[in-house]
Amino acid sequence: MSDRRVPLHLQISQVLRQRIEDGVYGVGQQLPSEHQLMHEFQVSRITIRRAIHNLVHQGLADPQRGRGVFVKGQRKWVYSLSSPLVFFEEDMQRQGVKPTICHLEFQEVSPPPRVQEILGTDLACFQSKILLLDGMPAILDNSYILLKLGQRFASELKTAMTFPTLERNGIRISKIEAVLECMRADQQLSAHLAVPLGEPLLVYCYTAYDQHQQPLVYGSAPSRADLLTYAVTINR
Repeated sequence: MSDRRVPLHLQISQVLRQRIEDGVYGVGQQLPSEHQLMHEFQVSRITIRRAIHNLVHQGLADPQRGRGVFVKGQRKWVYSLSSPLVFFEEDMQRQGVKPTICHLEFQEVSPPPRVQEILGTDLACFQSKILLLDGMPAILDNSYILLKLGQRFASELKTAMTFPTLERNGIRISKIEAVLECMRADQQLSAHLAVPLGEPLLVYCYTAYDQHQQPLVYGSAPSRADLLTYAVTINR
C-alpha cells in the first residue's frame, strides 16, 4: 500500500480482494471487523467502510445486519459466440439471470476514423451503457449505430439491449464479426465496473450486419473477467 495515486480505500479493498481470491478468507467466512481492519491498516473507520463497500459493489462480500460482512460465493456466466447466433440477453436468461441496464450516454457524434470506415458514414449515434448481472456491473458497452437507426429508436435503445431492439423493429441482424482483446481498467472503467485500477478486462469488439451485409453497429465492450467468460464452438 504505497501508491499515493490510488486512494487508500481502493488499496485496502484490493488487499482484501486478493486475500479472498487466495482463499485466506473462504466463501461464507466473516471478514475481520471494522475495528480489526482499522488497527491493521492504521486508517479511519470511514476508510474501512469505503473499502468494504468496494468489495460489496464488486459482488465479493455480503453485509449482514447485526452479524458482520461475509465472503460471497462467486458465479461466472458464459456468453456463447457460436452459431446459431444467440443474443447476450437470451443467453443470460437461459442461465437464470436477466441483465439490467444503466444508461450513461446517447448522442449524435462524428465517430473515430476507423469506425467511420467500418460503418461507411461520418455521423452516427453513440451510446454507452453498463450491463449488470444480478445487480453487479459486468460490462461497459460503448457502441456506434447508424444515424438513421439511432434517431429512429433512440428512446428504446436507451433502456434496452441494442440487437433485440433492432429486431423487434424489423431490422434483422444476420451476422456479427467479433474480436476478443484484453486491456487494463483506467479510472473510468474502474469506476463504472467497480474493479481496481489496472484490473485486466476482456474486451468484446463487434460489428453487426443486416441481411444485405450492411454494417449497422460497431461496439467495444470491456467486461469483468471474474464475472463473464466467452465460449466458442468450432465445427469441422
